[in-house]
Amino acid sequence: MYGGTLHEPAGRIETQDLRLQPPRYHCAMKKNLHPAHAPCPCESGEPYAACCGQWHAGLNEGVHAPTPEALMRSRYSAYVLGLIDYLLATWHPSTAPGELELAPVKWLGLEVRHAQSAGDAGVVEFVARCRDGGRAQRMHETSRFVREAGRWYYIDGQVEEPAEPGR
Repeated sequence: MYGGTLHEPAGRIETQDLRLQPPRYHCAMKKNLHPAHAPCPCESGEPYAACCGQWHAGLNEGVHAPTPEALMRSRYSAYVLGLIDYLLATWHPSTAPGELELAPVKWLGLEVRHAQSAGDAGVVEFVARCRDGGRAQRMHETSRFVREAGRWYYIDGQVEEPAEPGR
């Protein structure tokens, strides 16, 4: 699988086991109804069109997120907006699911805690907040990314389990 660890310090992270296969997905995006001038769902403070919207709209034209953090933010926004094709197209073929069905959750916010890249590998730690079935939840994840042919892909993530009460 992947030759590095999630918290490997800046340095060489091996990616020889991740050989990019021809894309299995052509991103036929559903019509995105998020207004271009509205704030981006990733909470960058930028308008959607100047932030994640450019990566969502430009995917088929070869316009890709330039950093692991930008890709992670655009994937969070894709979850918020229900852009399943974008999520699949930005998932590395070696770890991507064949299909993806999104749970009916309401995404409430994103906090990027740490982003780092070294060569063609990157790591982003974040906390995403959502409401699922009326219950507030937090997902604390450290995600791994790899760059192949100049394009970043999501590999996988390790979700930190919430601490049990009293610990």
